[in-house]
Amino acid sequence: MNAAMRWAGVAGLGAGMMYLLDPDRGRRRRAMLKDKATSLAHETSWMAGKTWRDLSHRAEGVAARGHDFVYGHDEKTGEQILQARVRSRLGRVCSHPHAIRVIVSGRRVRLEGPVLDSEHSRVLGEVRRVRGVEAVEDALERHKTAEGVPGLQGGVPRIVRSEFMQENWTPAARAIAAGAGAALLYWAVRSRTGRSIAAGIAGAAMLSRAVSNKEVKRVIGLGGGRRAVDVQKTIRIAAPVEDVYRFWSNHENFPKFMRHIREVRELGGGRSHWVAMGPAGISVSWNAEVTERIPNRLIAWKSLPGSDIDAAGIIRFEETQDRGTRVTVRLSYNPPAGVLGHHFASLFRADPKSEMDEDLLRMKSLIEEGKTSVGGRQVDSADLDVERPF
Repeated sequence: MNAAMRWAGVAGLGAGMMYLLDPDRGRRRRAMLKDKATSLAHETSWMAGKTWRDLSHRAEGVAARGHDFVYGHDEKTGEQILQARVRSRLGRVCSHPHAIRVIVSGRRVRLEGPVLDSEHSRVLGEVRRVRGVEAVEDALERHKTAEGVPGLQGGVPRIVRSEFMQENWTPAARAIAAGAGAALLYWAVRSRTGRSIAAGIAGAAMLSRAVSNKEVKRVIGLGGGRRAVDVQKTIRIAAPVEDVYRFWSNHENFPKFMRHIREVRELGGGRSHWVAMGPAGISVSWNAEVTERIPNRLIAWKSLPGSDIDAAGIIRFEETQDRGTRVTVRLSYNPPAGVLGHHFASLFRADPKSEMDEDLLRMKSLIEEGKTSVGGRQVDSADLDVERPF
């Protein structure tokens, strides 16, 4: 096992050296790697500061609660501050917090107004737990449904969950999970026992969840739908919106200026078949369907069931004041291995975000200057068919 791991390490190191020292593209790859390292350092520093502030605020809160427990509540806390705390708590546990009137007198809180019967006990319990509240007077009007009650119309149901059960984790939660995940991974590598395999998998999942701040199903690409990764890019083109939209109107042109797209074939009925090259030259394909099209304004599409990649996207066209066009592309996709696969592909500039940046620049050059270069070959606007509708 040790010998196999050493040989695998040597092979990986050799492949990495070949990739970075390639005579043709090595210099560019090394420059991009340096840029990524610099960006990662800045992002890590920013995240560390944010995590430190979050932990500091939590520590202050714990200290304040400890002080209250030992010495009692701070008498200097005003009624307005106490009311704000109650209002803040209501916004997290009640679907219609605006319908509840909060009246504070000293340390006593009176609640008036309509509330759903299913939320009544939870509202009272949460308000009683607000720091500084000594008593809660219940004057709420309980209703089984919102029918016929103006104050209970609309609203969004609130689900009280722990931080680790929420979709977006706080910086402190991410730091704790990352530390626990790294510790489990380290123990798994050192132990190399049957139980350590499960611990290693759990540690990797926790670490990936903390770093990406996305749900595990989106991280690994299982059950995450099309939204494992969201990408957005905006570019301005010095051409009328009609010309830019017409340029995009025939997607069979895309392989001529999009380096990673190998083939686009029209299937009829607004459907098309796409073939692209992924990391390490792996071919991926999908069938797409246009879901909405407004001439000179937008084109929306989604992949169909059975595709290698679940994806959806929308392209918006906006006319600028100087008769140019602002093109905004939003893409949501779920690559193999989810977010982990996306980050792996990004190391080799084979992810949609990296490819989209370069493809849009080539599109801009084609429209504005009538020519561009793709994979070492020259492409002119005369080579494209822009008459067929999307």
